[in-house]
Amino acid sequence: MGNRALAAEGDLAAQVAAAKDIVAQAAANKVPWDGPTTGPKAQAGKSVVLISEDQRNGGALGVSEGVMEAAKVIGWKLTILDGAGVIANRSAAFGQAIALKPDIIIADNDDATEQKVNIVKSVNAGIKVLGWHSNVKPGPMEGVPLFTNISTDPTVVAKVAAALAIANADGKAGVVVFTDATEKISVMKSNAMAANIKECSGCTVLEVIDTPLASVSTRIPQMTQSLHQRFGKKWTHSLAINDGFFDFMAPTLRAAGSAGGGPPVNISGGDGSKAAFERIRGDNYQFATVAEPLSLHGWQLIDEANRALAGMQWSGYVAPTHLVTKENIGTNGGPNNVYDPDNGYRDAYRKIWGV
Repeated sequence: MGNRALAAEGDLAAQVAAAKDIVAQAAANKVPWDGPTTGPKAQAGKSVVLISEDQRNGGALGVSEGVMEAAKVIGWKLTILDGAGVIANRSAAFGQAIALKPDIIIADNDDATEQKVNIVKSVNAGIKVLGWHSNVKPGPMEGVPLFTNISTDPTVVAKVAAALAIANADGKAGVVVFTDATEKISVMKSNAMAANIKECSGCTVLEVIDTPLASVSTRIPQMTQSLHQRFGKKWTHSLAINDGFFDFMAPTLRAAGSAGGGPPVNISGGDGSKAAFERIRGDNYQFATVAEPLSLHGWQLIDEANRALAGMQWSGYVAPTHLVTKENIGTNGGPNNVYDPDNGYRDAYRKIWGV
């Protein structure tokens, strides 16, 4: 699929056709397992501390649940510390984690640059540190001793979300982009969303809204009202870097007379929260989400940790991007309000670990 912006060559019809092809590929129901099939056997008796950026964030919560499930299978002790969306809390949690002397620390949605000093302290104490959404791209991080970062490719996620807006609007989308500049991965994603929309000759980026995810409950209702008053029918689509931006938008849109199916048509570029699945299924002010396989990522984190403890390199696996809409929500975990690929990844990891 690639990670650059949508090609601008050709007329608008060609751009829309290209967007529809991207959407069809990302929404495919069959998601085969293309991850590792070999690796070290389970390292016995290990302990993990997971430091969550905020357990109110559906992505961070879903990953922690996957880690919990996988840690139980592999036979490791797990402790979860919640930063509750506050940098100082996350920093303090690292101190608590180091004091527990675990074998592994997982930074769950914690910015590795922000926490570099604490990551270095952890590594100097003999603790391996892994991240989820801790850097702008998957894999090891230059300049920070992070064993690896687990994530889908944020630029591909952004491309799929933008392609859906372009295809759904038949190349005439008026888009508001919602981001959170406190997280680098969010900025990369929103910049890519805007860039892809601008590549569509018939589309317009109306505005990019920056507000912390931790504050959406108080800020989004007023912002939604303001945007609706300013742009009216020009606001056809929303692209957000996280489902959480749509958690508190519905009452304001409903009061303004907007239908649940839009406009604005709300599309999230992550992470695939339970609330998002419910909104999509019910045409309740969210049309789609480019969902991350949160449970799979949790299992992958434990597998990568096992590789680190065995003295191996990370697996190099990056899960493919998947688009969830009302048309395919009945597959791959959708009935349980999660994106959980039906590809046997749990059995694959059990086989690798020998458990």
